[in-house]
Amino acid sequence: MRKIFLLLVITMSLALLTSSFAFAANVGQGKKILFVPLDNRPITDKETVDVAKKLGYDVVVPPENLLGTREQHGNPDGLWDWLRANAPGAKAAVVSTDALLYGSLVGSRSHELTQEQIADRVNRFQKLHQDFPRLPVYGFGTILRTLLTATHSGAGMEPEIYQQNAVKIYDYSKLRDKADMGQASKQEQREMQRLEKEIAPAVMEDWAHRHNLNFSANKSLIDLTGQNALSFLFLGGDDGAFYSQTHYEFRQLREYGKNIGKTKFQITSGADELGMVMLCRAILDDKRDIPFVYTAYNVGKGADTIPSYCVEKIGDDVANTIIAAGGMSVPAPQRAELVFAVSTNADGQTLEANSPKNTIKPRKGTMPFVKMVKDFVDKGYPVAVADIAYGNGADNALMNELHKADLQFKLQAYGGWNTATNTTGFLLGTGLLTKWMDKQSRDELMLARYLEDWGYQANVRQSLASAVWSQPGFNHQTGNLDGARNFAAAKGTELLQDFAQQNINLPAGLSLAKLHITHPWNRLFECEIFF
Repeated sequence: MRKIFLLLVITMSLALLTSSFAFAANVGQGKKILFVPLDNRPITDKETVDVAKKLGYDVVVPPENLLGTREQHGNPDGLWDWLRANAPGAKAAVVSTDALLYGSLVGSRSHELTQEQIADRVNRFQKLHQDFPRLPVYGFGTILRTLLTATHSGAGMEPEIYQQNAVKIYDYSKLRDKADMGQASKQEQREMQRLEKEIAPAVMEDWAHRHNLNFSANKSLIDLTGQNALSFLFLGGDDGAFYSQTHYEFRQLREYGKNIGKTKFQITSGADELGMVMLCRAILDDKRDIPFVYTAYNVGKGADTIPSYCVEKIGDDVANTIIAAGGMSVPAPQRAELVFAVSTNADGQTLEANSPKNTIKPRKGTMPFVKMVKDFVDKGYPVAVADIAYGNGADNALMNELHKADLQFKLQAYGGWNTATNTTGFLLGTGLLTKWMDKQSRDELMLARYLEDWGYQANVRQSLASAVWSQPGFNHQTGNLDGARNFAAAKGTELLQDFAQQNINLPAGLSLAKLHITHPWNRLFECEIFF
């Protein structure tokens, strides 16, 4: 009798397991979503698409030759032709307005387009809506970034004319924003006037012109959203700061679109994560689902932290991004479908992940945060960990403690790459969709982030940079890998394999036997990981 009972239990368990796999694979039921990414970087393109594909959606992306690269801006007219040709039968279109107006994120910074050319492309959204009125279009775009250092203008990322004036431009824009907010002292106002005179007239004219073009285009996109040509518009302040030109325009655009409503228009910090957030919203709208999210912050400044590269408090940014993604904030974890745990430094400071201070030694806040996460997990809550104490990589102390507590693959999702809002936005977009995934799919997504954000960004990249420096063919002036590209891929793979073996406890069903990396943008800053 006992054997028969055990056999029934095993049979029922296998049936439930099989049905859960089938459910996860068929949530999208082959529905077609058109996706025009910001450019062809792995995180903005393939890694974003992979999340939706795990739900069974047929995410269709333009041919590679139309997308922006590090060297090429992309082909906006070709992208528009592709979008219209593929619109019939699509459930939704999630599109980068930067790609469709300028070619890519890099293109938005360094194009030579006229206002008339940009306006013509903006108006195509109205025509698209007229011709395909049942196709919801989710647009995401950026507010032109503020130069933070002279290196921002190098390697073709900004017009070369800015190179000798980058710091002065940043200081000027910081004081201009501060003055507009009524917070600049008389001394700061005099300093702003001095800088305005010192910056080369040709540079100032070009800089102001580019920002005006981008600002005007974003205002027009907001107008189109109010007219329902766009189902949702999500704008991000790219690489800004609380006082900066990006923040100045951020404030103006938020005020301009205030009457549209938060369920159709949102503006936050960030750039690279915007596509994931909008893809999530398109799927949630398709499923008519509004998931509940409870957000928990680390001790100290927590939600009041203004991370590096951000134009507002992280608490405000996360709250707005939850709405943009299609979710709703709730005040208690008991009702939440996702507990969003945000790890910040207690003092509110954001260092870089390659800082010597990023060690495995716990800091103030490390252990309380790990305890909080463990308590949530032990209670059975689905937890996503946003690791933003450092910029451009994971927090080694936090990750080491999560590893020791055996929490790595007990989470629902994890993120710790690039800027703080790149992490929180991409993680929210992913985390809200994981409830429809089987454990294997969730584990694969988390493993990708552990390898890239923790392994590569916070650790391997620094060692690899030292090794590549002495290689023939490496361009020391631009940082381009060039002739050292094959070496970087092989050495980076070796270093990442070693790191993973020591620090990641793989769950059943995952293997790193085929792990290898490449550098599609010919630089060390990002990599593409295969496993």
